[in-house]
Amino acid sequence: MEMQATFPEVIVERQGAIGRLRLNRPRALNSLNRTMIRAIAAALTEFERDPAIAAVLVTGEGERGLCAGGDIRMIYESGRERPEEGAQFWREEFIVNSRISAYSKPYVAIMDGIVMGGGVGVSSHGSHRIVTERTRFAMPETGIGYFTDVGATWLLPRAPGEFGTYLGLTGRDIGAAAVIHARLGDSFVPSERIDELVAILASLPASAKAEDVSVAIRTVSAQTPASALLDHQPVIDRCFASDTVEEILGALENEGTDFSRETLDLLKTRSAISLKLTLALLRAGRASASLDECLEREYAATLGMLSNPDFYEGVRAAVIDKDRNPKWSVGLSQVTPAVLDRFQRNEGAPLFAGQA
Repeated sequence: MEMQATFPEVIVERQGAIGRLRLNRPRALNSLNRTMIRAIAAALTEFERDPAIAAVLVTGEGERGLCAGGDIRMIYESGRERPEEGAQFWREEFIVNSRISAYSKPYVAIMDGIVMGGGVGVSSHGSHRIVTERTRFAMPETGIGYFTDVGATWLLPRAPGEFGTYLGLTGRDIGAAAVIHARLGDSFVPSERIDELVAILASLPASAKAEDVSVAIRTVSAQTPASALLDHQPVIDRCFASDTVEEILGALENEGTDFSRETLDLLKTRSAISLKLTLALLRAGRASASLDECLEREYAATLGMLSNPDFYEGVRAAVIDKDRNPKWSVGLSQVTPAVLDRFQRNEGAPLFAGQA
């Protein structure tokens, strides 16, 4: 193995015909910071230009997961006094998400363990997404006063029925079968065979294409375990079809099942601003023509988040004080179109301004 370059928090290396990105903040569940985003961006450029590299592989160091999200503690600490730091982090992160989706070589993500928020952005936009029996996938942003970002407003509306709406609003974590069902992952590989898969990928010729990578993955794939959550797809489709949060809550209440009651109780713990903003962005994403269109819209919403009290309260409760008891600023009836409008205007530069 020839070491290409080492960053403190991302290990970038060549292993045979693959360029490896090893997210290396295991004590922080490999959560992404700006240094990591920049390291990933630089490596993607280098690997794309290198004719000896057939594919890129992203994995997470440690035993707990690929990546638990972005560095929201940094944004919490800087957001009010230095909002430009949070805005720049989101800008660079979203641009990397776009690059992954459009990458010219196979991009393989091993979604083993925790895959949340920013971890979804560096995996589910790839061409080959692998889940394991340990995968715990979520977009939990409504629980911290934020919204589903990193291009999730493009990905989630393309899940079957209203499954993506359910995932985006509830923030519920799901396993391998549900990830594949939601079209957020492609293949199930038992975790005990990950090392074997890496070796097979590394042994591919430099001329290998996407289908060659798919064949390699199939050699170690297995039948995906069942998921009881998928039995509730008809209820999810009925209850989450509305374009208003209030009607979704009413439909869940009228459904009268244990699942609908549990879902209703969960939604009632979420930020009202987050719920309404997320639903609006998911519906806009459903009608969008491209990922980049959704990312532009999400970027505008992040700028509004820097002055949203629910975001700071949600991060405080989840990450800073860890009391898991956020006190949201407003209820659903107070989240008017005027309130949402400030999250849907970008008064700064477009996300992709100056991008080639």
